[in-house]
Amino acid sequence: MRFSIGCEIGYDVAEAATLIFNIEAMRGGRQRVISEQLTITPNIAADEKTSEESGNRYLRLTAPRGLVQLRYAAEIELDPLHQAPARLDEVPIATLPLDTLPFLNPSRYCPSDQLARFANRQFGNVAPGFGRVVEICNWINAEVDYLFGTSDTTTTAADTFSLRAGVCRDFAHLGITFCRALGIPARFVSCYAWQLEPQDFHAVFEAYLGDRWYLFDPTRMAALDGMVRIGCGRDAADTAFATIYGQVVPQPITVWSEALDGDRNEQWTTDAVSVTRD
Repeated sequence: MRFSIGCEIGYDVAEAATLIFNIEAMRGGRQRVISEQLTITPNIAADEKTSEESGNRYLRLTAPRGLVQLRYAAEIELDPLHQAPARLDEVPIATLPLDTLPFLNPSRYCPSDQLARFANRQFGNVAPGFGRVVEICNWINAEVDYLFGTSDTTTTAADTFSLRAGVCRDFAHLGITFCRALGIPARFVSCYAWQLEPQDFHAVFEAYLGDRWYLFDPTRMAALDGMVRIGCGRDAADTAFATIYGQVVPQPITVWSEALDGDRNEQWTTDAVSVTRD
């Protein structure tokens, strides 16, 4: 399927500030960037870099005093890989690809060591594999309320576990934390999400099963087939859509993701879905 995605972001800059963005769609794998356009107003020179390790695309600019606006628009083609859940097993740590090992470790927002006892008590007797990650998502969806204003940039998965409330990034962090506690590599993914209402940047996670990464969304608020990946990393610290160095006042953000073909009424799927590199 093809999607039209993008965002408009603005900041009122009090003094010269350095702004780093991660808003452009990732390239490669089963996600193809057909066309894209980035407009910066006023016309400011920007540095661009794609991380060889993650594929995240970073944009850095030094903004003068006044209003700075960015508009990013792209047409994306997704060819998601669907697998039967029963075929997807957890991989013994002894045979995991070495590049997945960092995603077993605790990180800033995903203190898997702190929640390991609960994770093993709650999910340790569930048959390993795709179904166990689904059970993790089911528990989060049932036990954690989706409430705006209940978390901030300092909230960790341990905080969310205690509060039993959060937003998409908190749901993703908790899913990652439980997976890592059980020996399943898991990583944070920021994305443009088809069918998400209201539209915003969305957060989900990927778990490594079988021979690749598969998407999971504990919020169940958007179609897995319509997730256009922006960035991935250990947690939200690696994938922030904007990192600001200086004094600015954020302006309202507009985000969109629209299907250009296919079944526009398609619903969330329980299949195993992957759009990562083969």
